Amino acid sequence: METTETTNTPEKGGYALQFDLGTFEGFNFRQSSAIDRVLTGDEVVNWDHDAHGEAEFWPSGDNAGVSLLFKDRSAVTGSELLDLDKVLQELGDDSTFNFLRIHHAVNTLGTYLNQLTGEQVEDQNIHLFEGTSFYDLRRGAAYELFELYYPEAYAMWEATPCDGLIFDTDVFLDSSSWSVEEIELNGGQKALIVGAQ
Repeated sequence: METTETTNTPEKGGYALQFDLGTFEGFNFRQSSAIDRVLTGDEVVNWDHDAHGEAEFWPSGDNAGVSLLFKDRSAVTGSELLDLDKVLQELGDDSTFNFLRIHHAVNTLGTYLNQLTGEQVEDQNIHLFEGTSFYDLRRGAAYELFELYYPEAYAMWEATPCDGLIFDTDVFLDSSSWSVEEIELNGGQKALIVGAQ
């Protein structure tokens, strides 16, 4: 995704987002009708409700990260886009990885976007896995977390000569030790967010 070199200042026509947050559809209450074109994130941020009429906006779906973050919302405000843009700047990029971490902070942990910092996102005790199959993601995550959190038990299990000793990945991940969220992304991509409880 592309970034611009402009800064967020209200000079010369308004704020400029640093990251491309996709496009948005909207509804203008003054005209009692849908806005007849898709808007950029910059246009949403700089919408003049007094001059153009009160309006609400929602992601059109072309930015998977923005759609994920606001999936349970009926509308998105310009100030929320500025807050999101600020956190992405603090994290250094607008990768899917960062959007997943922001989504977890906001939609799972309940942190308000306008209070969220890049440092808080970085400090989350979560593990992210991306791929095309939830079965493969869950299996890989279980083995990786088993080895990471229980290295002695993992070493003993791996070294056992007994063919019948089975590590049940679903029982492991579905235990009270973890919170697990499966996420469908665009283009058949999937993600798994596993948090230590």
